[in-house]
Amino acid sequence: MSAGHGERLADWADGRLGIHTLGRKYLRKVFPDHWSFLLGEICLYSFVVLVLTGVYLTLFFHPSMNEVTYQGSYVPLNGVRMSEAYASTLDISFDVRGGLLIRQLHHWAALVFVAGMLTHMMRHFFTGSFRKPREINWLFGWLLLFLGLFEGLFGYSLPDDLLSGTGLRFVHGALLSVPVVGTYLAMFLFGGEFPGDDIVARFYSLHVLLIPGVMAALIVAHLLLVVHHKHTQFAGPGRTERNVVGTPFMPVYLAKAGGFFFLVFGVLALIAAVATINPVWSYGPYRADQVSTGAQPDWYLGFAEGLVRIMPGWEVTLWGHTLVLGVLIPVVVFPLLLVFIGVYPFLEARFTGDRDEHHLLDRPRNRPVRTAIGAAWISLYLVLLAGGGNDIVATRLHLSINTVTWAVRTGMFVVPAVVFVVTRRICLGLQLRDRELVAHGRATGVIKRLPHGEYVEVHEPLDRARLHTLTAHERPGELVGHEPRRRAVAGPGQE
Repeated sequence: MSAGHGERLADWADGRLGIHTLGRKYLRKVFPDHWSFLLGEICLYSFVVLVLTGVYLTLFFHPSMNEVTYQGSYVPLNGVRMSEAYASTLDISFDVRGGLLIRQLHHWAALVFVAGMLTHMMRHFFTGSFRKPREINWLFGWLLLFLGLFEGLFGYSLPDDLLSGTGLRFVHGALLSVPVVGTYLAMFLFGGEFPGDDIVARFYSLHVLLIPGVMAALIVAHLLLVVHHKHTQFAGPGRTERNVVGTPFMPVYLAKAGGFFFLVFGVLALIAAVATINPVWSYGPYRADQVSTGAQPDWYLGFAEGLVRIMPGWEVTLWGHTLVLGVLIPVVVFPLLLVFIGVYPFLEARFTGDRDEHHLLDRPRNRPVRTAIGAAWISLYLVLLAGGGNDIVATRLHLSINTVTWAVRTGMFVVPAVVFVVTRRICLGLQLRDRELVAHGRATGVIKRLPHGEYVEVHEPLDRARLHTLTAHERPGELVGHEPRRRAVAGPGQE
C-alpha cells in the first residue's frame, strides 16, 4: 500500500530536520506533578497575553508628545490641550471597540507577570533549585524579573497622564542625583530639559521592541535549559538525583498546560472586565507644575519609592558639587537589593562548599539559614512597600505621616532581623518535630495505661513513603559556621 501525502510529507521533513527523532526524545519528557511548578506557567502565559494585547494596542496608540486639542467621547476633557499619546489613550479607552478591556487586560497581565516571576523565583530560592547545574538558568530568571520591572515602568509612562508624568519626574530626579554624570544621563534619556519632547517615543521603542525582544530570547533560553537539565523534584519514593517521576509531556502534560493557559487567560480577562485599573481620564494630561493626589507606582516599584520617601533630605557639598544623598543612597540601594538575590547561588556555594549537582529539592525547613534570609528579604521588601505609600497609610489609619515614616525607617532595620531569627527558630523547631516523627512515629491520640499505672500516648510508625520523604536529604554546612556535610537523621532500623 502506497504512503499517503501526509506520511510522505512527514518522511521528507524528518529526513531534513530530524523531527521524528526530536519528537521521540522530547514529547515523552517527564514533568513532575506538583502545584508549585504552575507558578512558572503563570509567568509564561501572562507574558503571552501581554504580547497579544500589546500588539493590539500598538495599532491605535500614537507615541508622540505633540500637543493637540482633544475632541472625543470623554466630554469632561473636550477642548483641553494634551499630547497625542494621552489623546490616543483616551480614544483607545472610549472610542475603540474593546479598547478599554484590552488596555486593562494588558495592565493586569503585567502585574500578574511580575508577581508570578517574583513568586516563581522565591519558590526556587526556598527549595534550592538554583544550585549546580542551574546557576545560569537562575540568572536568566533574575534578568527577566529585572527587565520586567523596567518594562512595566516604561509601559506605565506611555499614556503621558498626570500620574505617569509624576513617576517620570521621580526618574528624572533620580538620574540627576548621580554624581558627575547625572545631568548628562538625564539629558540623554529625556532629549533635553524635563519633560522634553521625545521621552514617550523613546520609551515606546524600548517598551514594544527592545526589551520584549530580549525577554523573549531569555524565556526561550530559560526553557531550553530546563529541558537540558531536566526538572527538579521533591524527595520521595522512587525519586533520585538521576531520574524524574511524573507525567509525560505528550499527551498528559500538554493537555493540562493548554487547559491551564485558558484558565489564566480567563481569570485575567475577568479581572480586567470588573476591576478598573489606571483610569487615566481621572488624572488628566501631564503638566509639569501639577502633581496628582495619592500618586503611587505599581506595586513592584513601590519599594524603590519607599527608599526615597523614608530617606532624610541629606545633602553634602564636596569640591563645589552638591551630593543629594536623600536620593542617591536609595538609587544605589535599589539595585543592590535585587543584585543580592541574583548572586545568592554563588554566595551559598562559596560559603557552604557545596559543589555537587542537585536535582532533588530541599524542604525549606532543612535549610534554616537560607529560608531565614529569604523571609528577611521579603519582609524588607514589604516594609519599603509600605514606605512607598506612607501618605496613603497615614490617611487611612489617621496617623501623622511623620509617625509612619519613622516607623518604616525603624522597621527597615528591625523587622528583617526579627524575621530572620524567628524564621530560623521555626525551621529548627520543625526539624525537631520531623526527628520525633521519624524516631517515635505519629501520635494517634489514643491513651494507654501501662501495667504499672503510667499513661502513655500510642504512636503509630510512619509508612515507608513518609519516612523516606523525611530522611532522604543531605545537609551541607550552613552559611554560618562550618559544620561538615552529613546525612539527615535516620529512622528506626536505618543506618
